Amino acid sequence: MDWGMENRLAQVIPSDGRCLFMPIDHGYFQGPTRNLENPWNTLEPLLPYSDAVFVTRGVLRSCIVPAKSKPIVLRVSGGTSMVGDNLANEGITTSMEEAIRLNASAVGISVFIGSDYEKENLLNLSSLVSEGERYGIPVMAVTAVGRELEKRDARYLGLCCRIAAELGAKVVKTYWCEEFDKVVDGCPVPVIMAGGPQVDTEREVFDFVHDGMVRGAIGVNLGRNIWQNEAPVAMIRAIRYIVHEGGTAEEADELYQSAKTGVR
Repeated sequence: MDWGMENRLAQVIPSDGRCLFMPIDHGYFQGPTRNLENPWNTLEPLLPYSDAVFVTRGVLRSCIVPAKSKPIVLRVSGGTSMVGDNLANEGITTSMEEAIRLNASAVGISVFIGSDYEKENLLNLSSLVSEGERYGIPVMAVTAVGRELEKRDARYLGLCCRIAAELGAKVVKTYWCEEFDKVVDGCPVPVIMAGGPQVDTEREVFDFVHDGMVRGAIGVNLGRNIWQNEAPVAMIRAIRYIVHEGGTAEEADELYQSAKTGVR
């Protein structure tokens, strides 16, 4: 791996080999998502506990204070919305030169494997990887499933992650599932867990984050389950405890409850 590529990966994945990314890119297809109406107000108190921020170039330029930012993973795919009929038909929206201009440590692109636009998605990933290799910028592939939530099983997600790795992604972001170790074991690059829609209880989040870490994930990319929580700082502190300190779900829940009430 070239020095520049390795250095940029080290910026988003700390020396312990684990990471907590804070995604605030939801508006690129959802519009003004609840609690992201003003992205900086939501993000700023969470930054001390985040290793990197996953964001679009528009919000990065307009909302994030350069002097206070963490390393940036720049979303470079889009072109569709949640109200359209072709959510999976994303294209590359931001050039690698733009990523360099914005001092991004990595770039991220969604791939909808199994959709009608699978070929276009994967060729976009391949092209982006080639550009990233030219400039020393790592690519994170996001295994998106759109509205077809029933596909979130180990066989399907394992297929998605392996294909993304085969095409050159340096990191793959995917959903947690039962038998998550099968997904990780079949993927030769690091795997990061996505959060997905907000769940009913905090303990559900702690349970799947802990299980995924035990089964081989290097970290998480959780947004709504943190910044839509009633106590987002307490929530991110608890999740960080699992990711970086090896805490259990029960310990994380205790930390969340005490931090939420101001005990510590």
